[in-house]
Amino acid sequence: MTSSPITDPKALRALSHPFRWKLLQLLIEEGPRTATQCSEALGESVASCSYHLNMLAKYGFVEEVEGPGRQKPWKIVPKRQSISSDGLEGEAAMAAEAAAMAYLDQEFERIRDRLRLREHLPEEWRPAVGTEGTVKFLTAEEAVEYLAELQALLDKYDERRLDATLRPDGARAVRFFLSSTVAPE
Repeated sequence: MTSSPITDPKALRALSHPFRWKLLQLLIEEGPRTATQCSEALGESVASCSYHLNMLAKYGFVEEVEGPGRQKPWKIVPKRQSISSDGLEGEAAMAAEAAAMAYLDQEFERIRDRLRLREHLPEEWRPAVGTEGTVKFLTAEEAVEYLAELQALLDKYDERRLDATLRPDGARAVRFFLSSTVAPE
């Protein structure tokens, strides 16, 4: 699945709220959830969860699905998007930067929280948790190629993310976060 950049300033602003990233991650990891279930999982009021889910739905990041009875769970809209200010100007560029910073703040918070919990995991899961950093000396072309190879590896098992029936027994949500930066000249 190829990634398409988000260019709508309003959609980007919708992603600049840190709590919305928590909702998105909950729906990715746990599957469809009602606002009440999101409230219980994230410790936020039902009204707040409902409001933020509706904002995410307005810009096509989540949608309601049929649930049992009157329940209307929300689910992730399956598409890969990227946040970048490349080619954007003014309000859109600022909104892209705000959305990217909200995402990074939430991501680093989750990494810290999960690293703290590592010792409480069953022994077989502990080697799967950690951080890694490295420096490579590459040309721009090599860096792009290297990232494409890493992305191909990250894409493995993607079908299981949105279809729980494809997950083998014992499968858990394992979060991978890849960041690449280039040193200034």
